[in-house]
Amino acid sequence: MAPHDEFQPDTAVTQVSQYANYSGVWLSRYEYVSTGRGSSFTGEHYVVLLQHDERLTVRSIPGSSESSLTMDLTLDGTVCTGTWTEQTSKDGYYRGARYHGAIQLLIEPTGRRMAGKWVGFGKDFDVDTGPWELVFQDASTTKSTLDRYQHRPGSG
Repeated sequence: MAPHDEFQPDTAVTQVSQYANYSGVWLSRYEYVSTGRGSSFTGEHYVVLLQHDERLTVRSIPGSSESSLTMDLTLDGTVCTGTWTEQTSKDGYYRGARYHGAIQLLIEPTGRRMAGKWVGFGKDFDVDTGPWELVFQDASTTKSTLDRYQHRPGSG
């Protein structure tokens, strides 16, 4: 807030209550380059997104990928900004490595897709970036709904 701006609590409360509800199951999809394998790959997870006012928490649904994914985002209008963390599988190519970085997503007018970019460090002391999207699947976050997404995307 600029020094000359006056705080208006009624406006602040109104803005928070005007957020659309993005809670539900989403398909998370991002692209990255594996320098060790010399190729591009796509990481996919079904995730559950929970919203509390402008805060969005994203957690991968067990069974939807060998790795686990978390995101903590802040909503500002149609822009989501925050951090991501991926814990890779101990049995996979990355042998349990933990990667993390920043992310910014723009919410499309339909509210059913968020798309943007991630940034994060690589194994060779470099900073990588790539596209990331979340695609809406289901508004329910009940246990029975989440159980239906305990499989790899495209396999169920």
